[in-house]
Amino acid sequence: MQNEFSIKYKGPTRQIDGKYFVVASSALLLLFVFAAGLFAQTVSTTAAPRFRVGEKLSYSVAFENVKDAAYFETSVVSRGKLGGKDVVELRGRLKTYDIVSAAFSLIDERRTVFADPESGLPVMIERTLNDGVLPRETTENFITSPTTNFDLLTAVYILRNSGGNGSFPVQEDGETSILTAQAGRGEKIKTDSGEYDTSVSTITGPFLDARGIKQLRINFTLDDAKLPVLIQFKTARGTYRAQLTAIETILPDTAVDPVPTPTPVRTPVPAATPKPQPTPAPYVDNSPLLPELSFALGETLDYRITRGGRPAGTLRLAAASRKQLQSRDSLTLTAKITGVDQVNAALALGDLMTTVVNPDTLAPLQSEMKFGGTLKRLNQSVMFDSRSGTIMFGSSATVDAPVGTHTLLSLVYAMRSFNLRPSKDLGNPVNDTRVAVFWGDRPYVFTLRPEAADAITFEKQVIPAQLVTIVTGNPELDQLAIKVWLSTDDRRLPLRFSFGGYQADLTAVSNSFSN
Repeated sequence: MQNEFSIKYKGPTRQIDGKYFVVASSALLLLFVFAAGLFAQTVSTTAAPRFRVGEKLSYSVAFENVKDAAYFETSVVSRGKLGGKDVVELRGRLKTYDIVSAAFSLIDERRTVFADPESGLPVMIERTLNDGVLPRETTENFITSPTTNFDLLTAVYILRNSGGNGSFPVQEDGETSILTAQAGRGEKIKTDSGEYDTSVSTITGPFLDARGIKQLRINFTLDDAKLPVLIQFKTARGTYRAQLTAIETILPDTAVDPVPTPTPVRTPVPAATPKPQPTPAPYVDNSPLLPELSFALGETLDYRITRGGRPAGTLRLAAASRKQLQSRDSLTLTAKITGVDQVNAALALGDLMTTVVNPDTLAPLQSEMKFGGTLKRLNQSVMFDSRSGTIMFGSSATVDAPVGTHTLLSLVYAMRSFNLRPSKDLGNPVNDTRVAVFWGDRPYVFTLRPEAADAITFEKQVIPAQLVTIVTGNPELDQLAIKVWLSTDDRRLPLRFSFGGYQADLTAVSNSFSN
Protein backbone atom coordinates (compact mmCIF):
# COMPACT_ATOMS: atom_id res chain seq x y z
CA MET A 1 0.00 0.00 0.00
CA GLN A 2 1.35 3.42 -0.95
CA ASN A 3 1.51 6.33 1.49
CA GLU A 4 0.86 10.04 0.76
CA PHE A 5 2.43 11.25 -2.50
CA SER A 6 4.62 14.37 -2.86
CA ILE A 7 3.68 17.04 -5.42
CA LYS A 8 5.73 19.68 -7.29
CA TYR A 9 4.64 22.43 -9.70
CA LYS A 10 6.15 24.46 -12.52
CA GLY A 11 4.37 25.85 -15.56
CA PRO A 12 6.34 25.83 -18.83
CA THR A 13 5.43 26.90 -22.35
CA ARG A 14 7.31 26.75 -25.61
CA GLN A 15 6.77 26.97 -29.38
CA ILE A 16 6.59 24.06 -31.81
CA ASP A 17 6.34 24.12 -35.62
CA GLY A 18 5.94 27.90 -35.64
CA LYS A 19 2.97 28.13 -33.26
CA TYR A 20 2.86 28.61 -29.49
CA PHE A 21 1.47 25.70 -27.50
CA VAL A 22 1.73 24.57 -23.91
CA VAL A 23 4.50 21.96 -23.95
CA ALA A 24 2.34 19.26 -22.44
CA SER A 25 -0.31 19.79 -25.10
CA SER A 26 2.07 18.97 -27.96
CA ALA A 27 3.50 15.88 -26.30
CA LEU A 28 0.15 14.55 -25.18
CA LEU A 29 -1.49 15.20 -28.51
CA LEU A 30 0.55 12.24 -29.74
CA LEU A 31 -0.27 10.28 -26.61
CA PHE A 32 -3.90 11.20 -27.29
CA VAL A 33 -3.94 9.33 -30.55
CA PHE A 34 -1.36 6.65 -29.76
CA ALA A 35 -2.25 5.56 -26.30
CA ALA A 36 -4.89 2.92 -26.53
CA GLY A 37 -8.17 4.54 -27.31
CA LEU A 38 -8.87 7.74 -25.51
CA PHE A 39 -12.18 8.71 -26.98
CA ALA A 40 -15.04 6.48 -25.99
CA GLN A 41 -17.45 5.58 -23.25
CA THR A 42 -20.34 7.52 -21.94
CA VAL A 43 -19.58 8.66 -18.38
CA SER A 44 -21.23 6.30 -15.93
CA THR A 45 -21.25 5.91 -12.16
CA THR A 46 -22.39 2.31 -12.31
CA ALA A 47 -19.47 0.74 -14.18
CA ALA A 48 -16.15 1.36 -12.49
CA PRO A 49 -13.06 0.96 -14.65
CA ARG A 50 -10.88 -2.06 -14.03
CA PHE A 51 -7.44 -1.04 -12.81
CA ARG A 52 -5.25 -4.13 -12.75
CA VAL A 53 -2.40 -3.22 -10.41
CA GLY A 54 0.89 -4.31 -11.99
CA GLU A 55 -0.34 -4.28 -15.60
CA LYS A 56 2.11 -2.62 -18.02
CA LEU A 57 1.48 -2.22 -21.76
CA SER A 58 4.27 -1.19 -24.16
CA TYR A 59 3.82 0.05 -27.71
CA SER A 60 6.02 0.68 -30.73
CA VAL A 61 5.02 3.42 -33.17
CA ALA A 62 5.82 3.41 -36.89
CA PHE A 63 5.50 6.37 -39.24
CA GLU A 64 5.28 5.52 -42.94
CA ASN A 65 8.38 3.37 -43.61
CA VAL A 66 10.16 4.24 -40.35
CA LYS A 67 9.53 1.26 -38.06
CA ASP A 68 10.58 2.85 -34.76
CA ALA A 69 9.39 6.44 -34.73
CA ALA A 70 8.35 6.42 -31.06
CA TYR A 71 7.30 4.28 -28.14
CA PHE A 72 4.85 4.71 -25.32
CA GLU A 73 3.73 2.70 -22.34
CA THR A 74 0.96 2.73 -19.74
CA SER A 75 0.96 1.02 -16.34
CA VAL A 76 -1.06 0.65 -13.16
CA VAL A 77 1.61 1.01 -10.49
CA SER A 78 -0.15 0.87 -7.10
CA ARG A 79 -3.22 1.59 -5.01
CA GLY A 80 -3.18 3.78 -1.89
CA LYS A 81 -4.34 7.05 -0.32
CA LEU A 82 -3.87 10.67 -1.42
CA GLY A 83 -5.28 13.47 0.73
CA GLY A 84 -7.42 10.90 2.52
CA LYS A 85 -8.92 9.64 -0.76
CA ASP A 86 -8.55 6.16 -2.23
CA VAL A 87 -6.57 6.38 -5.47
CA VAL A 88 -4.81 4.20 -8.00
CA GLU A 89 -1.46 5.37 -9.38
CA LEU A 90 -1.29 5.34 -13.19
CA ARG A 91 1.79 6.14 -15.24
CA GLY A 92 2.33 6.90 -18.92
CA ARG A 93 5.49 7.51 -20.93
CA LEU A 94 5.79 8.86 -24.48
CA LYS A 95 9.10 9.30 -26.28
CA THR A 96 9.87 9.87 -29.95
CA TYR A 97 13.24 9.18 -31.54
CA ASP A 98 13.45 8.04 -35.16
CA ILE A 99 10.91 10.53 -36.51
CA VAL A 100 10.88 10.41 -40.30
CA SER A 101 11.36 14.14 -40.97
CA ALA A 102 13.68 16.66 -39.40
CA ALA A 103 10.70 19.02 -39.31
CA PHE A 104 9.07 17.02 -36.51
CA SER A 105 9.56 17.94 -32.87
CA LEU A 106 11.05 15.27 -30.60
CA ILE A 107 9.07 14.48 -27.47
CA ASP A 108 9.94 12.94 -24.11
CA GLU A 109 7.19 13.07 -21.47
CA ARG A 110 6.23 11.17 -18.34
CA ARG A 111 2.79 11.44 -16.75
CA THR A 112 1.58 10.19 -13.37
CA VAL A 113 -2.14 10.32 -12.55
CA PHE A 114 -3.72 9.45 -9.20
CA ALA A 115 -7.28 8.44 -10.09
CA ASP A 116 -10.45 7.57 -8.18
CA PRO A 117 -10.73 3.78 -8.49
CA GLU A 118 -14.55 3.95 -8.69
CA SER A 119 -15.20 6.79 -11.14
CA GLY A 120 -11.85 6.72 -12.94
CA LEU A 121 -11.65 10.53 -12.75
CA PRO A 122 -8.26 12.10 -11.99
CA VAL A 123 -7.52 13.34 -8.45
CA MET A 124 -3.99 14.57 -9.17
CA ILE A 125 -2.03 14.84 -12.45
CA GLU A 126 1.76 15.25 -12.59
CA ARG A 127 3.75 15.71 -15.82
CA THR A 128 7.48 15.77 -16.39
CA LEU A 129 8.59 17.07 -19.80
CA ASN A 130 12.13 16.49 -21.03
CA ASP A 131 11.85 18.00 -24.52
CA GLY A 132 13.31 21.37 -23.58
CA VAL A 133 16.73 22.46 -22.45
CA LEU A 134 15.73 21.76 -18.83
CA PRO A 135 13.11 19.33 -17.45
CA ARG A 136 9.73 20.91 -16.70
CA GLU A 137 7.07 19.77 -14.27
CA THR A 138 3.37 20.62 -14.01
CA THR A 139 0.68 19.57 -11.53
CA GLU A 140 -3.12 19.69 -11.55
CA ASN A 141 -4.79 19.16 -8.15
CA PHE A 142 -8.44 18.09 -7.95
CA ILE A 143 -8.51 16.93 -4.30
CA THR A 144 -10.59 19.85 -3.00
CA SER A 145 -12.33 20.71 -6.29
CA PRO A 146 -13.12 17.45 -8.10
CA THR A 147 -13.17 17.46 -11.89
CA THR A 148 -15.87 15.95 -14.08
CA ASN A 149 -13.52 15.48 -17.06
CA PHE A 150 -11.08 12.70 -17.80
CA ASP A 151 -7.50 13.35 -18.75
CA LEU A 152 -5.91 11.32 -21.54
CA LEU A 153 -4.38 8.64 -19.32
CA THR A 154 -7.50 7.90 -17.24
CA ALA A 155 -9.51 7.85 -20.46
CA VAL A 156 -7.45 4.85 -21.62
CA TYR A 157 -8.85 2.70 -18.84
CA ILE A 158 -12.40 4.04 -19.02
CA LEU A 159 -12.53 3.28 -22.73
CA ARG A 160 -11.39 -0.31 -22.37
CA ASN A 161 -14.52 -1.14 -20.36
CA SER A 162 -16.75 0.25 -23.08
CA GLY A 163 -15.30 -1.85 -25.88
CA GLY A 164 -14.84 1.26 -28.01
CA ASN A 165 -18.33 2.75 -27.98
CA GLY A 166 -19.78 6.03 -26.70
CA SER A 167 -18.65 9.59 -26.03
CA PHE A 168 -17.33 11.57 -23.06
CA PRO A 169 -15.49 14.80 -22.12
CA VAL A 170 -11.72 14.91 -21.89
CA GLN A 171 -9.77 17.96 -20.75
CA GLU A 172 -6.16 18.79 -21.65
CA ASP A 173 -4.42 22.09 -20.89
CA GLY A 174 -7.70 23.86 -20.20
CA GLU A 175 -9.45 22.66 -23.37
CA THR A 176 -12.49 20.38 -22.99
CA SER A 177 -13.57 18.27 -25.96
CA ILE A 178 -16.34 15.77 -26.60
CA LEU A 179 -15.14 12.84 -28.67
CA THR A 180 -17.09 9.90 -29.98
CA ALA A 181 -16.16 6.30 -30.80
CA GLN A 182 -18.13 3.62 -32.60
CA ALA A 183 -17.21 -0.07 -32.70
CA GLY A 184 -17.50 -1.81 -36.04
CA ARG A 185 -16.20 -4.87 -37.84
CA GLY A 186 -14.15 -7.67 -36.35
CA GLU A 187 -10.53 -8.17 -37.36
CA LYS A 188 -7.73 -10.62 -36.51
CA ILE A 189 -4.50 -8.80 -35.59
CA LYS A 190 -0.98 -10.22 -35.22
CA THR A 191 1.64 -8.19 -33.32
CA ASP A 192 4.92 -8.88 -31.55
CA SER A 193 2.94 -9.63 -28.39
CA GLY A 194 0.66 -12.23 -29.98
CA GLU A 195 -2.35 -12.86 -32.22
CA TYR A 196 -5.72 -11.38 -31.26
CA ASP A 197 -9.37 -11.33 -32.28
CA THR A 198 -10.43 -7.68 -32.16
CA SER A 199 -13.15 -5.20 -32.97
CA VAL A 200 -12.31 -1.94 -34.76
CA SER A 201 -13.42 1.32 -33.14
CA THR A 202 -13.53 4.53 -35.23
CA ILE A 203 -13.04 7.84 -33.39
CA THR A 204 -14.30 11.21 -34.61
CA GLY A 205 -14.67 14.72 -33.27
CA PRO A 206 -13.82 18.39 -33.91
CA PHE A 207 -10.77 18.10 -31.64
CA LEU A 208 -9.20 15.72 -34.16
CA ASP A 209 -10.36 17.67 -37.21
CA ALA A 210 -8.73 20.86 -35.94
CA ARG A 211 -5.39 19.04 -35.64
CA GLY A 212 -5.49 17.34 -39.02
CA ILE A 213 -5.98 13.84 -37.55
CA LYS A 214 -8.05 11.62 -39.83
CA GLN A 215 -9.28 8.02 -39.90
CA LEU A 216 -8.34 7.27 -36.29
CA ARG A 217 -9.02 3.58 -35.63
CA ILE A 218 -8.28 1.41 -32.60
CA ASN A 219 -8.42 -2.40 -32.40
CA PHE A 220 -9.64 -3.77 -29.04
CA THR A 221 -9.39 -7.45 -28.13
CA LEU A 222 -12.68 -9.29 -27.72
CA ASP A 223 -11.63 -10.95 -24.46
CA ASP A 224 -12.23 -9.65 -20.96
CA ALA A 225 -9.06 -7.52 -20.95
CA LYS A 226 -10.18 -5.48 -24.00
CA LEU A 227 -6.57 -4.64 -24.83
CA PRO A 228 -5.96 -1.88 -27.39
CA VAL A 229 -3.52 -3.76 -29.61
CA LEU A 230 -3.38 -1.50 -32.67
CA ILE A 231 -3.88 2.26 -33.20
CA GLN A 232 -3.79 3.86 -36.67
CA PHE A 233 -4.43 7.36 -37.99
CA LYS A 234 -3.48 9.67 -40.85
CA THR A 235 -2.23 13.25 -41.04
CA ALA A 236 -1.09 15.44 -43.91
CA ARG A 237 2.45 14.17 -43.27
CA GLY A 238 1.58 10.49 -43.50
CA THR A 239 0.21 7.45 -41.64
CA TYR A 240 1.01 6.45 -38.05
CA ARG A 241 0.67 2.89 -36.78
CA ALA A 242 1.17 1.90 -33.12
CA GLN A 243 1.08 -1.74 -32.07
CA LEU A 244 1.20 -3.49 -28.71
CA THR A 245 4.61 -5.12 -28.31
CA ALA A 246 4.68 -6.28 -24.68
CA ILE A 247 2.29 -7.11 -21.83
CA GLU A 248 3.82 -7.35 -18.37
CA THR A 249 2.63 -7.83 -14.81
CA ILE A 250 4.86 -5.99 -12.34
CA LEU A 251 3.51 -6.33 -8.82
CA PRO A 252 4.33 -3.54 -6.35
CA ASP A 253 6.65 -4.12 -3.42
CA THR A 254 4.98 -5.10 -0.13
CA ALA A 255 6.03 -4.37 3.42
CA VAL A 256 5.89 -8.07 4.46
CA ASP A 257 8.21 -10.64 2.93
CA PRO A 258 6.18 -13.34 1.19
CA VAL A 259 6.04 -16.86 2.65
CA PRO A 260 7.94 -19.29 0.38
CA THR A 261 5.66 -21.69 -1.45
CA PRO A 262 6.94 -25.16 -2.36
CA THR A 263 7.43 -25.51 -6.09
CA PRO A 264 6.05 -28.71 -7.57
CA VAL A 265 8.32 -30.74 -9.83
CA ARG A 266 7.11 -30.56 -13.41
CA THR A 267 7.29 -33.33 -15.95
CA PRO A 268 9.95 -32.41 -18.52
CA VAL A 269 8.48 -31.19 -21.80
CA PRO A 270 10.53 -31.34 -25.01
CA ALA A 271 11.50 -27.87 -26.20
CA ALA A 272 9.72 -26.66 -29.30
CA THR A 273 11.72 -26.41 -32.46
CA PRO A 274 12.69 -22.75 -32.94
CA LYS A 275 10.81 -21.02 -35.71
CA PRO A 276 13.21 -20.12 -38.50
CA GLN A 277 13.83 -16.38 -38.82
CA PRO A 278 14.42 -14.71 -42.18
CA THR A 279 17.95 -13.48 -42.79
CA PRO A 280 17.99 -9.68 -42.64
CA ALA A 281 18.83 -7.90 -45.86
CA PRO A 282 22.47 -6.77 -45.99
CA TYR A 283 23.16 -3.08 -45.42
CA VAL A 284 23.78 -1.14 -48.62
CA ASP A 285 26.07 1.89 -48.49
CA ASN A 286 24.84 5.21 -49.88
CA SER A 287 21.19 4.26 -50.28
CA PRO A 288 18.90 7.22 -51.17
CA LEU A 289 17.58 9.52 -48.46
CA LEU A 290 13.89 9.86 -47.62
CA PRO A 291 11.90 11.98 -50.09
CA GLU A 292 10.58 14.10 -47.18
CA LEU A 293 14.02 15.71 -46.87
CA SER A 294 14.76 18.67 -49.13
CA PHE A 295 18.13 17.44 -50.34
CA ALA A 296 19.56 14.28 -51.88
CA LEU A 297 22.53 12.19 -50.89
CA GLY A 298 25.69 13.47 -52.58
CA GLU A 299 24.46 17.06 -52.87
CA THR A 300 27.42 19.46 -52.95
CA LEU A 301 27.01 23.22 -52.50
CA ASP A 302 29.88 25.60 -53.29
CA TYR A 303 29.98 29.14 -51.91
CA ARG A 304 32.04 32.26 -52.52
CA ILE A 305 32.89 34.04 -49.27
CA THR A 306 33.39 37.80 -49.22
CA ARG A 307 34.23 40.26 -46.49
CA GLY A 308 33.24 43.85 -47.01
CA GLY A 309 32.66 43.05 -50.68
CA ARG A 310 36.17 41.65 -51.16
CA PRO A 311 36.89 37.96 -51.88
CA ALA A 312 37.88 36.04 -48.75
CA GLY A 313 37.64 32.35 -49.69
CA THR A 314 35.45 29.46 -50.79
CA LEU A 315 33.30 27.03 -48.82
CA ARG A 316 31.82 23.64 -49.68
CA LEU A 317 28.85 21.98 -47.95
CA ALA A 318 28.19 18.33 -48.74
CA ALA A 319 25.85 15.51 -47.80
CA ALA A 320 28.87 13.34 -48.35
CA SER A 321 27.99 9.71 -47.67
CA ARG A 322 25.61 7.28 -45.99
CA LYS A 323 27.23 4.30 -44.30
CA GLN A 324 27.10 2.20 -41.16
CA LEU A 325 28.93 3.69 -38.20
CA GLN A 326 29.19 1.44 -35.14
CA SER A 327 26.31 -0.64 -36.56
CA ARG A 328 24.13 2.46 -37.01
CA ASP A 329 22.82 3.85 -40.27
CA SER A 330 24.58 7.23 -40.56
CA LEU A 331 24.76 10.23 -42.87
CA THR A 332 27.90 12.37 -42.91
CA LEU A 333 27.55 16.14 -43.44
CA THR A 334 30.62 18.31 -44.01
CA ALA A 335 31.49 21.99 -44.28
CA LYS A 336 35.02 22.74 -45.52
CA ILE A 337 37.01 25.84 -46.46
CA THR A 338 38.32 24.94 -49.92
CA GLY A 339 40.11 28.19 -50.73
CA VAL A 340 41.44 31.37 -49.10
CA ASP A 341 41.73 34.49 -51.31
CA GLN A 342 43.31 36.93 -48.90
CA VAL A 343 45.21 36.87 -45.66
CA ASN A 344 42.75 36.87 -42.75
CA ALA A 345 42.78 35.62 -39.18
CA ALA A 346 39.45 33.75 -39.30
CA LEU A 347 39.63 31.45 -42.34
CA ALA A 348 42.31 28.83 -42.94
CA LEU A 349 42.56 26.42 -45.85
CA GLY A 350 41.19 23.04 -44.82
CA ASP A 351 39.07 24.28 -41.91
CA LEU A 352 36.52 21.50 -41.45
CA MET A 353 33.26 20.85 -39.61
CA THR A 354 31.83 17.31 -39.77
CA THR A 355 28.55 16.08 -38.29
CA VAL A 356 27.34 12.48 -38.51
CA VAL A 357 23.53 12.33 -38.26
CA ASN A 358 20.61 9.94 -38.34
CA PRO A 359 19.65 9.89 -42.06
CA ASP A 360 15.92 10.08 -41.28
CA THR A 361 15.77 12.69 -38.50
CA LEU A 362 19.08 14.53 -39.05
CA ALA A 363 19.61 14.28 -35.28
CA PRO A 364 23.40 14.30 -34.65
CA LEU A 365 25.29 11.20 -33.54
CA GLN A 366 28.72 12.79 -33.40
CA SER A 367 30.43 16.00 -34.49
CA GLU A 368 33.95 17.34 -34.93
CA MET A 369 35.37 20.79 -35.64
CA LYS A 370 38.95 21.32 -36.84
CA PHE A 371 39.96 24.96 -37.34
CA GLY A 372 43.18 26.90 -37.66
CA GLY A 373 43.83 30.56 -36.96
CA THR A 374 41.70 32.37 -34.40
CA LEU A 375 38.95 29.73 -34.63
CA LYS A 376 41.27 27.03 -33.32
CA ARG A 377 39.83 27.56 -29.83
CA LEU A 378 36.56 26.05 -31.12
CA ASN A 379 38.15 22.70 -32.01
CA GLN A 380 36.07 19.98 -30.42
CA SER A 381 34.80 16.39 -30.70
CA VAL A 382 31.25 15.73 -29.50
CA MET A 383 29.19 12.54 -29.05
CA PHE A 384 25.37 12.56 -28.86
CA ASP A 385 23.35 9.84 -27.11
CA SER A 386 20.26 9.61 -29.31
CA ARG A 387 18.26 7.80 -26.62
CA SER A 388 18.92 9.79 -23.43
CA GLY A 389 19.91 13.16 -24.92
CA THR A 390 23.26 13.19 -23.05
CA ILE A 391 26.04 15.03 -24.91
CA MET A 392 29.68 14.12 -24.25
CA PHE A 393 32.51 16.49 -25.21
CA GLY A 394 36.09 17.25 -24.25
CA SER A 395 37.93 14.59 -22.30
CA SER A 396 35.10 13.66 -19.93
CA ALA A 397 32.54 16.49 -19.80
CA THR A 398 28.83 15.70 -20.24
CA VAL A 399 25.65 17.73 -20.35
CA ASP A 400 21.98 16.77 -20.54
CA ALA A 401 20.09 18.14 -23.53
CA PRO A 402 16.82 17.55 -25.39
CA VAL A 403 16.84 14.43 -27.55
CA GLY A 404 17.58 15.50 -31.12
CA THR A 405 19.64 18.59 -30.20
CA HIS A 406 21.36 19.86 -33.37
CA THR A 407 24.79 21.17 -34.24
CA LEU A 408 25.19 24.29 -36.39
CA LEU A 409 25.84 22.13 -39.43
CA SER A 410 22.94 19.71 -38.94
CA LEU A 411 20.66 22.71 -38.33
CA VAL A 412 21.57 24.13 -41.76
CA TYR A 413 20.28 20.93 -43.38
CA ALA A 414 17.36 20.35 -41.01
CA MET A 415 15.93 23.85 -41.39
CA ARG A 416 15.44 23.18 -45.08
CA SER A 417 12.62 20.78 -44.09
CA PHE A 418 11.12 23.06 -41.42
CA ASN A 419 7.73 24.64 -42.01
CA LEU A 420 9.02 28.25 -42.01
CA ARG A 421 5.88 30.21 -42.76
CA PRO A 422 6.14 33.88 -41.85
CA SER A 423 3.64 35.58 -39.56
CA LYS A 424 0.92 37.64 -41.24
CA ASP A 425 1.50 40.30 -38.61
CA LEU A 426 5.24 41.07 -38.61
CA GLY A 427 4.84 42.86 -35.29
CA ASN A 428 3.59 39.63 -33.71
CA PRO A 429 6.01 36.86 -34.81
CA VAL A 430 3.97 33.87 -33.66
CA ASN A 431 5.49 31.62 -36.34
CA ASP A 432 9.02 31.68 -34.98
CA THR A 433 10.50 28.19 -34.74
CA ARG A 434 12.67 27.20 -31.79
CA VAL A 435 15.34 24.51 -32.04
CA ALA A 436 17.82 23.16 -29.46
CA VAL A 437 21.43 23.51 -30.73
CA PHE A 438 24.67 22.51 -28.95
CA TRP A 439 27.44 25.10 -29.00
CA GLY A 440 30.59 25.24 -26.87
CA ASP A 441 29.65 23.42 -23.69
CA ARG A 442 25.84 23.58 -23.52
CA PRO A 443 22.63 23.50 -25.55
CA TYR A 444 20.96 26.77 -26.54
CA VAL A 445 17.45 27.37 -27.85
CA PHE A 446 17.85 28.99 -31.27
CA THR A 447 14.95 31.05 -32.62
CA LEU A 448 14.41 30.95 -36.39
CA ARG A 449 12.37 33.97 -37.50
CA PRO A 450 11.12 33.64 -41.11
CA GLU A 451 10.12 36.56 -43.29
CA ALA A 452 7.90 36.71 -46.37
CA ALA A 453 9.33 35.47 -49.66
CA ASP A 454 11.37 38.11 -51.43
CA ALA A 455 14.37 38.00 -53.76
CA ILE A 456 18.13 38.45 -53.67
CA THR A 457 20.45 39.67 -56.40
CA PHE A 458 23.62 37.75 -57.09
CA GLU A 459 25.85 38.22 -60.16
CA LYS A 460 23.09 40.27 -61.82
CA GLN A 461 20.51 37.51 -61.30
CA VAL A 462 17.37 38.06 -59.26
CA ILE A 463 16.51 34.87 -57.35
CA PRO A 464 13.36 34.30 -55.22
CA ALA A 465 14.37 33.67 -51.61
CA GLN A 466 13.12 33.72 -48.02
CA LEU A 467 15.16 35.38 -45.30
CA VAL A 468 15.45 33.55 -41.97
CA THR A 469 17.04 35.44 -39.07
CA ILE A 470 18.58 33.28 -36.33
CA VAL A 471 18.74 34.40 -32.71
CA THR A 472 20.87 32.00 -30.67
CA GLY A 473 20.73 33.20 -27.08
CA ASN A 474 24.54 33.07 -27.05
CA PRO A 475 26.02 36.62 -26.91
CA GLU A 476 29.09 35.65 -28.95
CA LEU A 477 27.02 34.15 -31.77
CA ASP A 478 24.33 36.81 -31.68
CA GLN A 479 26.97 39.49 -32.31
CA LEU A 480 27.43 37.87 -35.72
CA ALA A 481 23.77 38.56 -36.66
CA ILE A 482 23.39 35.21 -38.42
CA LYS A 483 21.00 35.20 -41.40
CA VAL A 484 20.16 32.58 -44.02
CA TRP A 485 18.36 33.05 -47.36
CA LEU A 486 16.56 29.88 -48.54
CA SER A 487 15.27 29.30 -52.05
CA THR A 488 11.49 29.13 -52.37
CA ASP A 489 11.42 25.93 -54.44
CA ASP A 490 11.16 22.38 -53.07
CA ARG A 491 14.93 22.09 -52.59
CA ARG A 492 15.03 25.03 -50.14
CA LEU A 493 18.67 25.68 -51.04
CA PRO A 494 20.61 27.94 -48.68
CA LEU A 495 21.43 30.63 -51.25
CA ARG A 496 23.23 33.00 -48.93
CA PHE A 497 24.64 33.13 -45.40
CA SER A 498 25.50 36.32 -43.56
CA PHE A 499 27.55 36.23 -40.35
CA GLY A 500 29.58 39.05 -38.83
CA GLY A 501 31.34 40.90 -41.64
CA TYR A 502 31.26 37.84 -43.93
CA GLN A 503 28.82 36.77 -46.62
CA ALA A 504 28.70 33.41 -48.42
CA ASP A 505 26.85 33.18 -51.76
CA LEU A 506 25.96 29.93 -53.51
CA THR A 507 27.85 29.58 -56.79
CA ALA A 508 27.37 25.94 -57.79
CA VAL A 509 25.18 22.93 -57.03
CA SER A 510 26.26 19.41 -57.97
CA ASN A 511 25.84 15.81 -56.88
CA SER A 512 28.71 13.39 -56.44
CA PHE A 513 26.41 10.38 -57.04
CA SER A 514 24.90 11.62 -60.30
CA ASN A 515 25.76 9.90 -63.51
